[in-house]
Amino acid sequence: MNSGNTPPQSRPEDPGVPPTDKGKMALAAVLLLIPIVVLLWVPHYAKVEPTLLGFPFFFWYQFLWVFICSALTWTAYKLTLSARGRTTHKVGEDR
Repeated sequence: MNSGNTPPQSRPEDPGVPPTDKGKMALAAVLLLIPIVVLLWVPHYAKVEPTLLGFPFFFWYQFLWVFICSALTWTAYKLTLSARGRTTHKVGEDR
């Protein structure tokens, strides 16, 4: 009979799940948060000068972030893949 005061029994590790590098996952999360924070902070880029090819700073700065976001997302994706390590099964294959 369990009185409810006993600690839960530890479960054995699932042998099919590779260990995850939490540091790399945290870094990937930070990389994904950077564009959100920067683009939500509108007062720092809500200005006209400097212009680029006649475009006010407000517009070309946000357009620049399209490419920066792509690079950050790709980097976070690669970090996530490397953080999960290698598995012994292929995609779509039953374990």
